[in-house]
Amino acid sequence: MAQQTAPLPLKDTFVTYILWFFFGILGVHQFYMGKVGRGILYLLTGGVLGIMVIWDLFTIPAQVRQVNAQRAAGIR
Repeated sequence: MAQQTAPLPLKDTFVTYILWFFFGILGVHQFYMGKVGRGILYLLTGGVLGIMVIWDLFTIPAQVRQVNAQRAAGIR
């Protein structure tokens, strides 16, 4: 028999923006979304000198939708 697992909880756009606002340069919002590699990159480079932190301001909703779709499909 195949073992059925519970779906992973979905990530919230509002929580992601709060983390981005207070800790964006450290990449905490990327860690929250499960993007560990990108989180480490932000942590070591100051959000790639702040450029990617600004980029995230406009792309967080799409990033959260993508992460949630992957979690619903059982990919992440």
